[in-house]
Amino acid sequence: MMGFMQARRFWAGIVLVAVLALLPFSFHAERYLETGTRIEGDEAEMVSQELSSRFHSPFVDQVVLVVEGLPPADSDDGQQALATIVSGLKGEPGVSGIVSYLDLQDPLFLGKGGGTFVLIGLVSTGGPLESLVPELHEREISLENQLRTRYPAVKLELTGEIPLNFDIRKASADEVTHSESLAIPATLALLLLAFGSLIAAFIPLAVGELAIAATLAITGLLATRFHLSILVQNLATMLGLGLGIDYALLMVSRFREALCAGCNGPVASVAAARQAGHTLLISASTVGIGFLALLTVPISEIRSIGVAGFLVAGMCVLLANTVVPAVLALLGHRIDAGRLPFTPKLDAQWTARTGDCWRRWGTVVVAHPWLALLLAGAPLLLLAWQATRLDTSLPRGNWLPQAAESVHALDVLDQMDRSGVVEALRVVVELPDSITQSEAGWDAIDGLTERLASDPRCYRAISITAIADSNRDAVDSLSPEIRRTFVSSDGRAALIEVLPVTSVTLRGQVDWVRQLRKTGGPALTGVPGATLLVGGIPALNADYQTIVARHFGPVMGLVVLGTLLALLGGFRSLFAAVKAIALNLFSVAASFGALVLVFQNGHGSRFFGVSAATGSVFPLVPIVAFAIVFGLSMDYEVFLVARVLEARRSGMNEMDAVPEGLARTAGLITSAAAIMIVVFAAFTFGNFLVVKMIGFTLAVAVLIDATLVRMVIGPALLRIAGDWNWWPGGLAKTRAKTSPGKPGITRPV
Repeated sequence: MMGFMQARRFWAGIVLVAVLALLPFSFHAERYLETGTRIEGDEAEMVSQELSSRFHSPFVDQVVLVVEGLPPADSDDGQQALATIVSGLKGEPGVSGIVSYLDLQDPLFLGKGGGTFVLIGLVSTGGPLESLVPELHEREISLENQLRTRYPAVKLELTGEIPLNFDIRKASADEVTHSESLAIPATLALLLLAFGSLIAAFIPLAVGELAIAATLAITGLLATRFHLSILVQNLATMLGLGLGIDYALLMVSRFREALCAGCNGPVASVAAARQAGHTLLISASTVGIGFLALLTVPISEIRSIGVAGFLVAGMCVLLANTVVPAVLALLGHRIDAGRLPFTPKLDAQWTARTGDCWRRWGTVVVAHPWLALLLAGAPLLLLAWQATRLDTSLPRGNWLPQAAESVHALDVLDQMDRSGVVEALRVVVELPDSITQSEAGWDAIDGLTERLASDPRCYRAISITAIADSNRDAVDSLSPEIRRTFVSSDGRAALIEVLPVTSVTLRGQVDWVRQLRKTGGPALTGVPGATLLVGGIPALNADYQTIVARHFGPVMGLVVLGTLLALLGGFRSLFAAVKAIALNLFSVAASFGALVLVFQNGHGSRFFGVSAATGSVFPLVPIVAFAIVFGLSMDYEVFLVARVLEARRSGMNEMDAVPEGLARTAGLITSAAAIMIVVFAAFTFGNFLVVKMIGFTLAVAVLIDATLVRMVIGPALLRIAGDWNWWPGGLAKTRAKTSPGKPGITRPV
């Protein structure tokens, strides 16, 4: 035992030093994380590459400066004020091009109510494009102050994909802080109720915080080489608190159980590490498998969640299996230091009384297993049936953070009837002949532009032919900036910017993109051999939905298969593994059903700050929630089945082993689930709808799993299956180490 303890202390020291060394890096992780979505090989990205490499367009990436409170842009005073703005922007680092009413006397720049806008092209100056936004904000404020002396109502605001991403980054960081401020005090209160002492309550909370910090530090370092999403912050915090506390809670509970049995601190810590360590490894492996499966999806957001989840689960189990036992060995009975006066003394008698309550409950369940299945399973079946109506298209409504400047500016553009400038479809058409030198090529682009413009969903279709008023001879009089924007350098490809009308929803935009792609270049242009690519924000949304739908099935298969193998290795029982997976699928379906009822259908959504039904859920939510929920739900199954198997190996029959397993784990599962629910629920009250949906789904899944599934359905199935639970090798140790009628002592799981 001394060698085991010394090895534990050595590895605990190594792990603790490594985690503490990573802490400083966690404070700077945010600056390296991205808010934009990157999809490998998607058509929207191909359009951006074409505009950059073949067109050399200054507007591959662009922002929109919305201008209010000035005279109309077609008046002399308005043009003078606009000239001041344009000249002030031209010297800014990263600005590659500017287009306004001064360059194109186009009614497009004359919005309803007298407002206008300036289109600003951006190019990277060494860092991410979002890093240019603060400097543009400073210039915007300076120009606003300069104009205010003459025009007191002037208002300049940035919007577009890049400023929106920048504001989402800031809102994400603020939301993590807000959610932690809600979750940590509530979690500490629950831990105090569970353990009754400050020291015992502090250990699981410290593990969660250390796991979060280490995960953020590592992902921050990885983000310097790979594309990782800002969602890492939210998910690492959410899961770090949940899993870290969950795992440490199990270790501390087993330690206190050993203390109550008469062991001293070092011996109790060894017993806890041996008994709980194996269970934690099985649990963490099932969680990690779900996150590893997400790495197969070629979307930066989803892969980022996979990386963050795998790291945080690994850090939690590493800390719980090394640092926590070492700390417990040093504390010994001092773990009860700081015991609160209003809490019961958690001694052997209290443990026995609590266990007896759950043992009696387990006896009732195993005495009437079929009735228990009916009463608990029927409502869950109804809830799970709602999941068949899950819609994963983009939700209705304005779900961006409303306090952000970029969101307000987008709303102003919408009021001006010019929001299509941000939401434009970017159609790149390549022809066999030169567009500017060939009449056939010119006519094909001109005809396609008119065809797109005649679509009732289109507000404007802007191309080289539209700017030149269909006159090919007028191209030479256009500025080089305009020509580079709309015609490739080899003359064979053209860009058509298709601005949708304000009434076209995000879902309608996605349908339009898919329709254009399906029709194809030859049919749209009438030119054999013509190719067509569609990009822009609507195309990115379409690609996102398509790829998620394509990968959801394979991800489910990987998660289920990987979990099955992990459980077979842990329990050596095919039936126990299959039953655990079936119950997890049941829990996931029920949580998805609750998501449909509350968010998609709007029943009670106001309680979570969503004013109306969203009509659908983000494509990201089901695939990510499935991977997370499947692993998390397995935690409590592993805790319960491990203790039932331990009881069976000690010689008990199924009628006695199931209540014994409940007596040993129900209090732990209840405490751990309550803490997880509080942590996940804290994220449902933020401003990000996608995080609200994920947090809600996880909280509901844990609630269902820790109550009806693990306390009623799971024990009932264990009773019904009897010895088949442990076929083929789960009870091998019992047969090997005990003789008939005389239970032996075996190593617990």
